[in-house]
Amino acid sequence: MYRIPVVVGTKSGKLLAFCEGRQSLMDGGNIDLVMKQSTDGGVTWSVLSVIWNDRNNTCGNPAVVVDKTSGNIIIAATLNNNKVYVLISADEGKTWQPPFDITDSVKSVSWQWYATGPVHAIQINTPPYTNRIVVPCNHTVKGSSIHISHTIYSDDGGSTWHIGGSVPTQKTDECTVAELSNGQLLLNMRNNDRTLPNRKISYSKDGGNTWSESIYDSTLIEPICQGALLQYQALSDTILFTNPSNKKKRKNLTLHISFDNGNTWSKKMTLYASKSAYNDMVIGANNNLICLFETGMVLPYSGIALISIPVQELFK
Repeated sequence: MYRIPVVVGTKSGKLLAFCEGRQSLMDGGNIDLVMKQSTDGGVTWSVLSVIWNDRNNTCGNPAVVVDKTSGNIIIAATLNNNKVYVLISADEGKTWQPPFDITDSVKSVSWQWYATGPVHAIQINTPPYTNRIVVPCNHTVKGSSIHISHTIYSDDGGSTWHIGGSVPTQKTDECTVAELSNGQLLLNMRNNDRTLPNRKISYSKDGGNTWSESIYDSTLIEPICQGALLQYQALSDTILFTNPSNKKKRKNLTLHISFDNGNTWSKKMTLYASKSAYNDMVIGANNNLICLFETGMVLPYSGIALISIPVQELFK
């Protein structure tokens, strides 16, 4: 069973795809972090490699970023949804340094359950937080099962880490982050509050140190599921968002496009109308939009599929 896809593009143009290799559909148990790579824009892929296996523990929730300065591949991930680790590769995924524990730096003593991502992380482009790595996360507080979105960050290429801000609103969950053209950050969140079946959003003006009160996005509906944001950097006001766009069921994977920093979503494309769930996307070296997503016949979890769309198709 393969779930929870994440994809990034390296400095040399490779695509690296990560996910959880599971023995069953269950979210816990013996789960490894696995990877494939593509050197031809996603047409063909390497054999699968296991990059983190900790006996019968759960190694999952990958949040991946490529450091612009060093080219290092940096992954924040969790062990048993309790401890937080970082994995770094200095050779575009060929080899990996041993995972190192950053839990004490990024987890409050009052927190309990914890997840990084799962989705790509980002690196800020604009001052005063240039090159800061920001990872979207969520947690619960001891004695409660209610989830809260938060971020963590590194200002030194992944060597040391710090807790960022938490969203003041509860019942926010798995989240995805993008930088806007004005330097602010947009956090787009899975919503466990069924008052409205819509995504929630929050903003940060200080590099993820603090986050605004969350509000509903009136356009983006969801069935309670993960989603992915991506800034199209060639047009910095343009933000892409993918999720299963349905109020109740995990199906109808849809790409929404905003040309005004996510204030409005003026275009949408159905990528896959049938069963679909967790997903991630990247702009490949061939200037195609690459989207990895979970899908299946009976449940949307039989495997991970890929769709590739030339960028010019997005902006017709």
